[in-house]
Amino acid sequence: MKKPIILTILGLVIIVAALAGTKALQIRAMISQGEQFTPPPEVVTSTSVQADTWESSLTAIGSLDAVQGVTLTAEMTGKVVHIAFEAGNRVSSGALLVQQDISVEQAQLRAAEALSELARINFERAKTLLPNNAISQSDYDSNQAQLTEALAQVDNIRAMIAKKTIRAPFSGRLGIRQVNLGQVINDGQAIVTLQSLGPVFVNFLLPQQELAKIRTGLQVRVESNALPGQDIPGEITAIESEVDSATRNIRVQALLANPDDQLRPGMFADVTVVLPEVKDVLTIPATAVLYAPYSDSVFVIEEKKDEAGASAGKTVRQQFVSLGEKRGDFIVVTAGLAAGETIVSTGVFKLRNGQNVIVDNKLAPEFKLAPRPTEG
Repeated sequence: MKKPIILTILGLVIIVAALAGTKALQIRAMISQGEQFTPPPEVVTSTSVQADTWESSLTAIGSLDAVQGVTLTAEMTGKVVHIAFEAGNRVSSGALLVQQDISVEQAQLRAAEALSELARINFERAKTLLPNNAISQSDYDSNQAQLTEALAQVDNIRAMIAKKTIRAPFSGRLGIRQVNLGQVINDGQAIVTLQSLGPVFVNFLLPQQELAKIRTGLQVRVESNALPGQDIPGEITAIESEVDSATRNIRVQALLANPDDQLRPGMFADVTVVLPEVKDVLTIPATAVLYAPYSDSVFVIEEKKDEAGASAGKTVRQQFVSLGEKRGDFIVVTAGLAAGETIVSTGVFKLRNGQNVIVDNKLAPEFKLAPRPTEG
């Protein structure tokens, strides 16, 4: 009985050993095949590390303001009898805008002018009589005072008429009319806004630590979505005399040209202050960088050689780099690369060190230092 059992167990052991050996041979063959497998080369775009000079600059968000701007108001209560302007038009300094009712003042003026003329005649007569002692000095002085009072009354009425005749204090562009014909307006009531839009100011804030870098006369560039694609030149004209104690920012003002009055007070704008210093930099596209917590890196494209020293295609070498300032599509490399080296410009996330690549720049994107997004 024992002999058949032993034979059965031996048979089972032999079968298990044969299966294990077969599986070990299969695994060894797979490992060998994996070690010999070469992945196909990856298609990449390339670019060169560029040596460039970048201007030094400071950036801020600014607000446009008129060189001269005012809301015209009534100085005296009165009825509007004439509106001499169209909303939105340009007007010259001194142009009539609104005329209030001055019929009463005109009647008073005629009476005052008649009294002043009578006072003048009496005074002239007194001047001729005084040397002959035909009148007393006190009568002469009284006539002189009456003339002065009469002339002052005329000036007073004329001043009232002038206050009810509202004119443009300077040349500029009018806003929307806020009064109507026949309306009685009170003193201080708004009539229309007037803005001088030849040049305009842009006011912006900079941190206090930048104060030593700025001065009047420095050039600025302003961009506004009101004028897409245009850089508007300007110049710093004033720097606030104190720093805001709440924000530790200092207010700066620059003067801009305003072609065709397209810039209006109240608009916001992106301001770039151009500093006189320039920096020598090495730049690469920002898309060429493989960002990682431990260190950023790029892939340098190198020629691969076979055993005979002949070219065997291209391969990539992962190179760790230190990065600096970013502008537009480019970023500065402060360490790790040299000018002229060829690197992978896009798709670096799919590469690994030593991988074979094929360079195809037919669909390579165009990198710009100051890209402007297009509206679809």
